[in-house]
Amino acid sequence: MFGLLGLAASIPMLVRLRRRFGSWWAPAIALGVFAAAFVISTTVLGPVISGAGDPGGEPTPEGSEVSVDHESHH
Repeated sequence: MFGLLGLAASIPMLVRLRRRFGSWWAPAIALGVFAAAFVISTTVLGPVISGAGDPGGEPTPEGSEVSVDHESHH
């Protein structure tokens, strides 16, 4: 969804590049750079920022609840 939004937002820039350089090579290169940045952002930076796949972290089993002893700190 965000990739499509980014593509739609970049259409005016791609049209200006086409007019400026007189060919579709410049917009194609710009679109390739955009796609590469999006893929790197989604596959590398996103998991690093969110902490997903952290090898040092303790995985919590799905469906289990963490019990908190509220009486110990009152």
